[in-house]
Amino acid sequence: MSSIEDTKPLQIIKAYSIHLFTAIGSVLAMLAILEAAKADWDAMFFWLLMALIVDGIDGPLARKFAVLDYAKRIDGILLDLIIDYLTYVFIPAFALFQSGLLTGWTGWFSTLIITFASALYFADTRMKTTDKSFSGFPGCWNMVVLVLFAWQPNFWVITGICSVLAVAMFVPVRFIHPVRTQRWRLVSLPMTLLWVGFATWATLDQFNLNALTQWGLILTSAYLLLAGVAQMLIPASHSDSTA
Repeated sequence: MSSIEDTKPLQIIKAYSIHLFTAIGSVLAMLAILEAAKADWDAMFFWLLMALIVDGIDGPLARKFAVLDYAKRIDGILLDLIIDYLTYVFIPAFALFQSGLLTGWTGWFSTLIITFASALYFADTRMKTTDKSFSGFPGCWNMVVLVLFAWQPNFWVITGICSVLAVAMFVPVRFIHPVRTQRWRLVSLPMTLLWVGFATWATLDQFNLNALTQWGLILTSAYLLLAGVAQMLIPASHSDSTA
């Protein structure tokens, strides 16, 4: 009996430790904004990538250790959303504005629509679909802006991309969650890991990219951006649902 009773305190400790792990994202956000204030974009993106990795790990851990049952005092979903808004939206938008990639009114326009649309989207109770995908573009501006830094297209192209993705937050188009969307996960998860690898290399190389890294970023980004649309167009097979 005593061993059963001792299990619950241990589970509580483990569950709250996941909240502590999630909160590391706020520290990484502060490190990123401090680097952004110095216009050290390589270091800023490095910390944002570390925050992305933490965000990718904490969800599965929270489910494994039943955080909703054993660590109820802290709202893990709210904690995650606060950190995500900082690291996915606010800091990347600031970097895009300050970087010089946009000129004149396009910088103000793109930055304001990113932050405004994302604030509404993060509060949207219908953002998740039944298959654990996202309804609408999920506000991953940290990934988008990193690719824009690597690619450095014309400012009109950047403005167009930001405008389309901001609108795409509120249209019934599906975007996959690389971990939780079960369909095609055997492809989606490796693609995500490849994207993180290419992105990390880009920051460490100060965005002096070779063709492999540049195209690797573009192609993996295209998959992550369009896989959900493809799933809407291609009927699911039995193997898809069990993969």
